[in-house]
Amino acid sequence: MTRSSYAWIPDHHLGVAATLTHVDEVIAQAAEILFDYQRQPEGIIHLREVPMVTHSQTIVADMAPIPRKVPLLVADAMVALRNAIEHTLFAEIEHRDGALDEKAAKLVEMPAARTYESFEAWVKGRAKNGPPSLRQGSDLLTRINGLQPLHRTKDSQNHPMALLALHTNHSKHRAPAITAVRLAAVYREDQMPRSMGDLDRRPEVPLQVGDVIAETPRGTQIPVTLFPTIGINRPGTDRWPVLMKELEELAIWVRTQAVPRLIAGFEPPLPPLPALPTRYKIAIGHDDERRALSAGSTVSAAQLYNDSLGAATVRRDMVETIGQLEDAPSTEQIASWLESLSDQEMLARMRQLKVTHTSEPEIVLSDFAVLEAMRDDARRFAGLDVPADDQTRP
Repeated sequence: MTRSSYAWIPDHHLGVAATLTHVDEVIAQAAEILFDYQRQPEGIIHLREVPMVTHSQTIVADMAPIPRKVPLLVADAMVALRNAIEHTLFAEIEHRDGALDEKAAKLVEMPAARTYESFEAWVKGRAKNGPPSLRQGSDLLTRINGLQPLHRTKDSQNHPMALLALHTNHSKHRAPAITAVRLAAVYREDQMPRSMGDLDRRPEVPLQVGDVIAETPRGTQIPVTLFPTIGINRPGTDRWPVLMKELEELAIWVRTQAVPRLIAGFEPPLPPLPALPTRYKIAIGHDDERRALSAGSTVSAAQLYNDSLGAATVRRDMVETIGQLEDAPSTEQIASWLESLSDQEMLARMRQLKVTHTSEPEIVLSDFAVLEAMRDDARRFAGLDVPADDQTRP
């Protein structure tokens, strides 16, 4: 991203980029803890078989407790996201109206109005002592209005501003974020689904000890594959969306919608809205803040976390897959080679493979060639000769 990409940010708003960087760093801390938690060798869900009269039930016997640091970091990230909006609004008002007296300053806040009536009441509450920029006719008030949940007629409670207010009000005044293990999906390995869309999706509720995961005829053992995840409760509701997805979606909205629209008045459907970097170096001082922003990253901590989880899963599976090929090196050598690849390199290689449930010859041959190439790379990494038939393979 070039330096000129941030020309739309006035000097008095440059500080919000540091706040958003701090958010991403906090999310990265939570992601690191979650990754270690989800990748523990013994798993986070422990099952046992309970024989019945005609069948057996697979039930949840125990679950690894979520580290308490996770909900604390999640709450911190949510509050910092709301701070980014509030600080941007306050900086814009002081730039327009000058230093505010205490009465006016206390009335500066970002509402989360779900109805036109509640928004109008909020505006009227600032008519007497509020700053001029929050009075009827102000273009800043128009920008604030455009970010309100009231513009969603069907599910205003799920608007990002409404969700951010919901989470932060709870974490500031009641308790840190509430998290729980969820089972997103499960399938029997003798009934592998054709695609992710065919997975047996589980209810969006916390998993409990004693929950039945599967039932099989008595005396029959059928392995099941579980897709556990960590959910976050939307306070006051029975919703438990995936924690990292909730955080990521709110962070994206603040960074690409709320802050740019408050600062510069950009309004949809103008494509695309300018955005700030997800992260730049804030642990050191900068003589040229804009140049530092230009050197920042646009890859979020949540995306890196998802990549790491996906790469870890395929590394484990590919050790066995590659090891079954003729002339494959040892499983230790294959594992070492796979670990030497970055998460992005690992996932890029996996994207070369295509899934087939009807054994289409072209796809089978293509996948076999990809796997052989991976085997050969593993042999080279281990210092072994590549099989003669594969010497010409790119």
